[in-house]
Amino acid sequence: MRFFARAALIDLDGTLVDSLPDIASATNAMRDDLGYRPLPAHVIAQYVGKGVDVLIHRALTESMSEVADADLFARGQHAFNRHYARVNGDQSRVFDGVPQALEDLRQKKIVLACVTNKPRQFTLQLLERSGLRSSFAAIVSGDDIEQKKPHAQPVLRACEMLGVSAAEAIVIGDSENDALSARAAGCSVIMVETGYNEGRSISDVDADVIVASLLDAAQLIESQSR
Repeated sequence: MRFFARAALIDLDGTLVDSLPDIASATNAMRDDLGYRPLPAHVIAQYVGKGVDVLIHRALTESMSEVADADLFARGQHAFNRHYARVNGDQSRVFDGVPQALEDLRQKKIVLACVTNKPRQFTLQLLERSGLRSSFAAIVSGDDIEQKKPHAQPVLRACEMLGVSAAEAIVIGDSENDALSARAAGCSVIMVETGYNEGRSISDVDADVIVASLLDAAQLIESQSR
């Protein structure tokens, strides 16, 4: 299978970088501040995907759907942001093959955007510390737009910034949120098996193809002439 595109829109957490160790560290530091016991990293992994605010609600209620009361959430948000700003990038690691994949795509004249639900402050910090920021012509973070993934808006904003249509772009991610955002925008989508997907099997996601890694995804993409 081959995909022809002018742009690749790539998710951050779970696709480019394994950021779970730092997210788990900040989450448990927040819980400790508020008098809660620590949670295992594999539980926190299920809470990742829909942005920091949803992560905080889930971590405080230990539920995928319940919402913490306003006062508890405000205290949790303040604590998490403080702790995550301190540790973001400390234990995170770039997945094997990612630098080569990004270089391969650039060599094919495919422009790149990082599209994530992570707040811009933490997105830029992690990309800088991971040595990946210079690879991207555009970055769309969760607080840059009104609607996060799975809404189409982040993908459409990235396409606008890169000067391509949705039909000329391909989305690469690790979760159903990425796939739904891509489908809503009208993009092709490749899923990688390196991420979290809120604890669900990636095989259940509506993707054009599922591959092991970003490097495998890059090998399927060729430049699309206008």
